[in-house]
Amino acid sequence: MSAAEPDARGQHPKREEVAARLAVSIGRINRRIRPAGDGLSHALLSALSSVVRKGPLRPGDLSRMEVVAAPTMTRVIADLERRGLIVRLPDPDDGRSFFVRSTPAGEDAVLRARSERAERVKELLEVCSDEDVEKLASALDALDALAATA
Repeated sequence: MSAAEPDARGQHPKREEVAARLAVSIGRINRRIRPAGDGLSHALLSALSSVVRKGPLRPGDLSRMEVVAAPTMTRVIADLERRGLIVRLPDPDDGRSFFVRSTPAGEDAVLRARSERAERVKELLEVCSDEDVEKLASALDALDALAATA
């Protein structure tokens, strides 16, 4: 069987190896570049980023985007609101519902976190050879496309 041929389960061994190694590498890198500022957990920052990018959003829509249960999102929204990073807006079509929108402070927090992450990645790249940086650069389009499918 060649590397391009699927095995008995219909899997491509090379794809399985790439998937396993990519998952480990992304996890390790992600842990090393998490922002430390603002005291925002990964869950809070992720939800806030979604609101900044796609808001205003109903809590249920945000919950689905973040793949968390409604009670979890209720706590996340309350925490972000308490910190002044989002505000609730009444739903003009349903008096029982509301939207969440980021505040300028919320937008700044997301920009700071992105900047911190980019700076940490830059620091990690300092130990890479020019050749390895070129290899990483050539993979960015494929990684961006993969990320967009999620």
